[in-house]
Amino acid sequence: MSDTQTLIENRPPSVAALFLERVAATPDAEAYRYPVPAASGEGPDDWKSLSWAQAADRVYAIAAGLIELGVRPEERVALASSTRVEWILADLAIMCAGAATTTVYPSTKSDESAFILSDSGSRVLIAEDAEQLAKAREKRAELPELAHVVVIDPAGVGTGTGAGEAEGEAEGDWVIGLAELERRGAAYLEKNPDLIKAKVGAITKDQLATLIYTSGTTGRPKGVRLPHDNWSYMAKAIAATGLVGKDDVQYLWLPLAHVFGKVLTSGQIEVGHVTAVDGRVDKIIENLPVVQPTYMAAVPRIFEKVYNGVAAKARAGGGAKYKIFQWAAGVGREYAKVTQDNFRRTGVASAPFPLATKHKLADTLVFGKIREAFGGRLRACVSGSAALAPEIGYFFAGAGIHILEGYGLTESSAASFVNPGEAYRTGTVGKPLPGTEVRIADDGEILLRGPGIMEGYHGLPEKTAEVLESDGWFHTGDIGELSADGYLRITDRKKDLIKTSGGKYIAPAEVEGQFKAVCPYVSNILVHGADRNFCTALIALDEPSILGWAEDNGLSGKSYAEVVAHPTTVALIDDYVRTLNEGLQRWQTIKKFKLLPRDLDIEHGELTPSLKLKRPVVEREYGHLIDEMYAGTREA
Repeated sequence: MSDTQTLIENRPPSVAALFLERVAATPDAEAYRYPVPAASGEGPDDWKSLSWAQAADRVYAIAAGLIELGVRPEERVALASSTRVEWILADLAIMCAGAATTTVYPSTKSDESAFILSDSGSRVLIAEDAEQLAKAREKRAELPELAHVVVIDPAGVGTGTGAGEAEGEAEGDWVIGLAELERRGAAYLEKNPDLIKAKVGAITKDQLATLIYTSGTTGRPKGVRLPHDNWSYMAKAIAATGLVGKDDVQYLWLPLAHVFGKVLTSGQIEVGHVTAVDGRVDKIIENLPVVQPTYMAAVPRIFEKVYNGVAAKARAGGGAKYKIFQWAAGVGREYAKVTQDNFRRTGVASAPFPLATKHKLADTLVFGKIREAFGGRLRACVSGSAALAPEIGYFFAGAGIHILEGYGLTESSAASFVNPGEAYRTGTVGKPLPGTEVRIADDGEILLRGPGIMEGYHGLPEKTAEVLESDGWFHTGDIGELSADGYLRITDRKKDLIKTSGGKYIAPAEVEGQFKAVCPYVSNILVHGADRNFCTALIALDEPSILGWAEDNGLSGKSYAEVVAHPTTVALIDDYVRTLNEGLQRWQTIKKFKLLPRDLDIEHGELTPSLKLKRPVVEREYGHLIDEMYAGTREA
């Protein structure tokens, strides 16, 4: 048996047990960094740190507080909060109490939030602030099982425990501040010093640890049941890849209610490195030079926005500066492709002398500045949740920002595949994690089996049986191809494949990704063509980029909606669509397109919280535009 197999097969039953081991092994080492806004509300944040021992003090106090409230093993405690250090501490506390975390996105509307709390049978809700508390209050009559709400940030909640003295008195102990819960828990621990050790020792590997509700594109979300063993396996498997080490600094901003963000907390506990936590997306650019991470995870939309921003800045600098940028981008892509190909063949990421010389100049003129913007120490980024356009991946690879694409689903605890360090291949999601099996079905669907696969959907045995075979194989719903040496390439979602009226199959995500690499102004694009005789597209533009272009092209002072409706803008995007079509098969080409009057977003339900496109929602909302594009054609 190899060292890797031993490491994984001899894993403890839970991440809670791993956390106790980590605290015992490196109590004084730095575990977490988190921002504290300046008292004046202006100026830079002050970053504070918690050692593993300090984190444990808070985790154990919260866990004991929950136990004192009557939370029993496997009972659900919901977490409705943005990404912040308290989210991680609360999640660890829930696991150390033997309970299970129900994750709720803070952007979730009150109706869906109430459904999740009710369907999960959550006994306690840990709410970030007054806004999240208000959702629970609004639906309290529908949530008889919800015994308590613990509020992390009491600002705006009012005096006492409630939103006001009268309401607080009426609610009694229903609303509690997190600080108060910790005080109660600490007092309870003084009387029961071995409480947490006993609770963690009693956890079995099959015990429920997390209930994550998938943000489905239609109907009610399904609760994915992930037992403790899933996370323990993920922690060991991530460590076994060798991609991260104890000296790393991770910048964590992803939503922790999403499985991609959550899995990163497990790997960190096993490895023992530092994690800087701040979920404010608008602070990423400001935080990176401060945190100076060595690695971070992100979704493709972030890399697309950075790419668009860099291109727009170069364009704003004048024609000469933009030409230098375009030249450097081309050199960077060529350099990345050549070095990756040479590494594949020889094990050395080399490039011919003329190309290496051009790349060195491009690095001096352009790429070095991009790396500095990321903090200057970034070894690699992990990208997941959706496909990254290969040309954007090659651009960043050429710039020395190595994006390791990975793949997984909520149902597989997020990390099933990841690109292996230096041997990464842009355009693929890498190789399976140690201990995970993969096979491709006859119709191209990716099937997975291993310790990361869910137990099933909460209370939905029929839905579970549709995707999980009795021998453990899970049907992902994604279409892919495996190379001879085990690299996986995702081509599309099975349900998203388009079949034209001419019988041709098209993977819309592939076409959409190519357009994002061609057009620096695009934010979101949806390719449509199922049962039609040609393809069309709905295109939303990136507001800062297109408004910057508008300033230089006689459209200054106009709103976003006015700019995208202007013939000059339509002509601009039409040129990019023509460029896209030159590289496509005839049946894939975009014959017509419409620019949307606003960008797609989470608030309107068009994107999931992890920024994936909800195709049915967008097609339904903008059906009139789709109908216009096909009006007068034979199928209309």
